[in-house]
Amino acid sequence: MMNRIYVEKFLSDEDFKHYFILVSNEKVMAMVTERAIPLDEARSNFKLLLERNKRHKAFGSFKVFETTTNNFIGLSMLKINEDDLSEAELGYLLLPEFWRKGYGSEIAKMQLNKAKELKVLHRITAIIDPNNIASKKILLSNGFISEKICEIDGLPGEILSKTI
Repeated sequence: MMNRIYVEKFLSDEDFKHYFILVSNEKVMAMVTERAIPLDEARSNFKLLLERNKRHKAFGSFKVFETTTNNFIGLSMLKINEDDLSEAELGYLLLPEFWRKGYGSEIAKMQLNKAKELKVLHRITAIIDPNNIASKKILLSNGFISEKICEIDGLPGEILSKTI
């Protein structure tokens, strides 16, 4: 079966338009920052994302496209923990028109398969809003367990993890 999605790493300022479409969308960010990210803040965050992407060849943040249409649908992340290189954080954002279509599950599976193939990671974490039932279902169905519910940067958070 052909993959419904493919990913390309965010590599240059030209990719900012894709990033900004996501982070400036209130619906997308409701369960992340509880607000849309303004342009200046988004540019600053994107600069850090590009620096991180350059430092780690196999890890970072990726644009997600639909295979059949080549439409941009979201972001996928497998971000290495700079303090513990055997650990990475899994994350994803999808444009609202692509919600509830199984893309989140596909992104999670794709990144988990990649993590296993790299053979350098022992643990994957994911941080979600505890009220994000859809993301929690995706993570639990992929073998993640809930570690704790806490406040993260002043917002509700739940940390889930999986050993690989």
